[in-house]
Amino acid sequence: MTRVAVLGAKGRMGTEAVKAVGAADGLEVVAEIGSGDPLEAIVEAGAEVAVELTRPDVAMEHVRFCVEHGIHVVVGTSGFDDAKVAQVRELLADHPGVGVVVAPNFSIGAVLMMRFAAIAAPFFESVEVVEMHHPDKVDAPSGTAVRTAELIAAARREAGSASLPDATRTDPDGSRGATVDGIPVHAVRMRGFTASQEVLLGDPGEIFSIRHDSSHRESFMPGVLAAVRAVPQRPGVTVGLDSILGL
Repeated sequence: MTRVAVLGAKGRMGTEAVKAVGAADGLEVVAEIGSGDPLEAIVEAGAEVAVELTRPDVAMEHVRFCVEHGIHVVVGTSGFDDAKVAQVRELLADHPGVGVVVAPNFSIGAVLMMRFAAIAAPFFESVEVVEMHHPDKVDAPSGTAVRTAELIAAARREAGSASLPDATRTDPDGSRGATVDGIPVHAVRMRGFTASQEVLLGDPGEIFSIRHDSSHRESFMPGVLAAVRAVPQRPGVTVGLDSILGL
């Protein structure tokens, strides 16, 4: 049995993770850490893997604590950007046996959506990303949207694609959205959404759309379990579930 601690266990994602890990073969929840609970409880419980599902402002502190105590970490906290990943790489230099998986999205469908978008992007003149989440989400754009834009941009660079056409010269209110690695990204925050994303690709006379919708957080749990099972065998940093899923 792999002994697992869930950080953010009382939150929306954390509650689902506790249930999923507790019901999974070969895994055992040994610590449920909520806001204000001491991190030392993870060590006292003998956790081998910690699932970090708290807030962007404390996630790095939690990862640092776990790594320094030899505990593997699966990070699903939103807003864990490239700068934080770089910090983790530096931290792991002194703890080479520890693994950290950083997952912008745990949904298998979302991972495939990102992969399909990267495959399609060089074949179209235009591409933009629209992400839609519930209004309680604290960061924008989402980590999934950022990762999607980065993958699209990398695929287009490798293929030698031209810059995206856009004649906009005046946009004082930012209606064209953010730009991530040269790719326009738009964020919608609306009650009724859980997590959705659409990648729009266009050429003269046609539009190709790749969309993924999560209507419940249980859709993220297969990815959480895959990451928890994989991380002890993956020292260093793994970004995304692609390699874990064999993509």
